[in-house]
Amino acid sequence: MDQKIIKNNDYRKIKENLVNWLRSELKKSGLKGAVVGLSGGIDSAVTARLCQLAFPENLLTVILPCHSNPQDREDALKLASELDLKVIENDLSEVYDHLLSNLKSNKIKGSKLAAANIKPRLRMTSLYYYAQSLSYLVVGTDNKSELKIGYFTKHGDGGIDLAPLGSLVKYEVRELAKELGIPTEIITKKPSAGLWSGQTDEKEMGFSYQQLDNYILTGQAEPEIKAKIERLAAANQHKLTPVPIPQRRDLIGN
Repeated sequence: MDQKIIKNNDYRKIKENLVNWLRSELKKSGLKGAVVGLSGGIDSAVTARLCQLAFPENLLTVILPCHSNPQDREDALKLASELDLKVIENDLSEVYDHLLSNLKSNKIKGSKLAAANIKPRLRMTSLYYYAQSLSYLVVGTDNKSELKIGYFTKHGDGGIDLAPLGSLVKYEVRELAKELGIPTEIITKKPSAGLWSGQTDEKEMGFSYQQLDNYILTGQAEPEIKAKIERLAAANQHKLTPVPIPQRRDLIGN
């Protein structure tokens, strides 16, 4: 990657700015704190640590395995222990199985992705249960690279109140993680949405985060990679725009 654009970033300053931003957004909301889902990955680790710095007494982290890789749970628990995060755990596997079985009873053949996307939507529902119960916000983990191509589940991990990492590409999140003291094994871990066994972000996207980040920051990419990125961005644009509503004047003339 051509790092000219990002090599001089002051990650200590970025950390301070994000912590202040989180405090400001929470104050504007009138609520008391934040809920963050811990996946065992770098984005959730960075988000949780930023929230801990912003409001240490009013942060709840939640581990929500759902037929997940056991290593992800172990990584999440280790992070919570090392950072002294308040954490609770709720395994959603049984709920997922029951719901999927019920949905399949109507003889509509579901796709692999449709079934997999139930998992982040169950997590979203769970996080909002805890958040509303505590008068907290749900703070999401989506970064700029994921948002560019819509690499998140609509009304799943995209169902959040705040996205503090939304202006940072994946490379920058990794550098920020170092500044925040996130364990090396989480920083170097292959990114995965955990939708199915063996799934990784880069394998599913069809290009690397390095290629995606470089294109976002410089506009440069091999023609084939650029086409893939723009195709995904266009196909998933609906995830980033408000729900379409017909104009009143087009319906009734005034």
